[in-house]
Amino acid sequence: MCGIVGIFNPGSDAEKLISRMISIFHYRGPDETGLYIDNQMTLGHARLSIVGLGDGGQPICNEDGTLWIVFNGEIFNYPELKVELQSKGHIFKTGTDTEVLIHIYEEYGTDCLKLLNGQFAFAIWDSQKKELFLARDRVGIRPLFYYQSNNRFLFASEIKSLFVDPTVPREIDPEALDQIFTFWTTITPRTTFKDVFELPPGHFQIVKNGRIVEQKPFWEIPYYPSEERLNSSLEDAVDKTRSLILDAIRIRLRADVPVGAYLSGGLDSSIITALISRNFNNKLRTFSIGFQEADFDETAYQRELVKHLGTNHSELIISNQDIQENFPKVIWHCEKPLLRTAPVPMYLLAKLTRENNFKVVLTGEGADEVFGGYDIFKEAKIRQFWNKEPQSNTRPRLLEKLHPYIFKDPARSRMILQKFYAVSDKDVSDPYFSHRIRWDNTSKNRMFFSDNLLNSVPLRTADKHMQTRLPDGFETRDTLSRAQFLEMEIFLSNYLLSSQGDRVAMGNSLELRVPFLDFRVIDFAMQLPHKWKIRGLNEKFILKKAFQDIIPTSIIKRPKQPYRAPIRQVFFSKENSYVDELLSDEYLTKTGYFNPQRTAFLVNKFRKTDQFIASETQSMALVGILSTQILHHQFIENFDTRSVKPLKVDKRIIKK
Repeated sequence: MCGIVGIFNPGSDAEKLISRMISIFHYRGPDETGLYIDNQMTLGHARLSIVGLGDGGQPICNEDGTLWIVFNGEIFNYPELKVELQSKGHIFKTGTDTEVLIHIYEEYGTDCLKLLNGQFAFAIWDSQKKELFLARDRVGIRPLFYYQSNNRFLFASEIKSLFVDPTVPREIDPEALDQIFTFWTTITPRTTFKDVFELPPGHFQIVKNGRIVEQKPFWEIPYYPSEERLNSSLEDAVDKTRSLILDAIRIRLRADVPVGAYLSGGLDSSIITALISRNFNNKLRTFSIGFQEADFDETAYQRELVKHLGTNHSELIISNQDIQENFPKVIWHCEKPLLRTAPVPMYLLAKLTRENNFKVVLTGEGADEVFGGYDIFKEAKIRQFWNKEPQSNTRPRLLEKLHPYIFKDPARSRMILQKFYAVSDKDVSDPYFSHRIRWDNTSKNRMFFSDNLLNSVPLRTADKHMQTRLPDGFETRDTLSRAQFLEMEIFLSNYLLSSQGDRVAMGNSLELRVPFLDFRVIDFAMQLPHKWKIRGLNEKFILKKAFQDIIPTSIIKRPKQPYRAPIRQVFFSKENSYVDELLSDEYLTKTGYFNPQRTAFLVNKFRKTDQFIASETQSMALVGILSTQILHHQFIENFDTRSVKPLKVDKRIIKK
């Protein structure tokens, strides 16, 4: 895993600028740096060495030096691709997957992307055609941002790297805030900052003369109508599930450094850990976090699996104070407002792992999205049932089964959740039926926006942007298929794989690999009949059936336990200088994003009332407001491009 940068038509002092752009995210690649410069293109690279430790410095070129690449990520099927390319006459000088990537592009052009099994963001400069080719992996595991103005084009793995160039404007986009306070994140290609965009997952881009001339998808989230779904026996589907996931793990263990695994105590990471331990590495190193707050702590399940598998395990217990102290660091790495503090524990877990000299871990992300594991999928199923069977007296039992952790008072639980699940025929016909309640509840926090911000983003503006990302015929799909698309299109790539994934891991020079998001696994899962994903209210049914013989029953049967930080204890249990300053009336007025009076009313509820039980929406409002203020403080008010010093460059290619 690495960091990449580049400038088409860089102008004068290109070497100094590109080295400073690398320097600001040196944590992405602390092992080696490199750059390429000619009259029109400048490429930069910061390397975290994982494959080809001694000969993998970038940029790397093809045989005749006409193509140059900077690459962030891994191509897991590179040994097989290399054999094929050698049979076609390609000559290799290194043992890296980077060199395989440039040769396969040389052989197949843009069609090469369909042959890659990996997680990647890369740029290839054709010095003869004067053409820049950029691409990003299918689900957006690796980031890639860009800024274009006149005939000048810049790209980078992180937005802060673009901001090192003083000509790139730094301004928080009101429409981005509206999207975050609706969907929990921005809608690709928009980012938090005006005029800075990200290349959508599964897309490539071609740039000539500093301008984007082509941008197309090479992959889309698969969809199979019911008549095209798998028609085999359950036993055959279970066998196929096992073999695909096992092979996805096998190729993701390819590395020239040790590979560990995260262990959360949930089903998905338990499957990954058990398969590695039993099939590939019986001395596996595993890492986990626990919490000071007992309601969210899962160490009992983690320790049970560690004992069951005999892994060499390290754990970290995270306090409320840890979350408070590290929250600003996480905002710096995520480069966007957050509505939850969950990325902070993941940042500290990555730090623990790196301190134990591991550069690579496998994780369980993606299983919930592709195998139907989230409560939001089951909620939609229940609401549809309620619409069809309004007189059913089994509804309260369904709610208690789905939400055992929400309320300890059953009567209150039934009353609130029955209101939550109320549904009309009009609701069911909504293309966003599964997610509408979540989005409407979250968007209530627009009430904290300042008048100027509200006037610039009318209500439902975010909906219109979402419509641009929908595939043709989306409204005709069944409810679960629509819900899975929305989770993968919005939440997976822009939050889970970003704020809780790449950004906090690479902030500690750690690479995450996600077997459940192997494109073969995704495609197969989307062909499964829905009844094999969610049977009744039993989520991820086929995963549980496939791996029930290697996972303890207590983990197979345990309910999902989402993490929710206690906001009052984290931010208001004692004096906190940065919270007090950033949420003061004076600073809220200065930044101009939020209404000071309404925000003060909310803050005082958290600060002064021991008996105040915040709703999830109120907690998200507080975290969202605070993180936006931190973002402004870091990137708008106090971002000093002059303080970023150039790095010593290990590999220099100058062609002028």
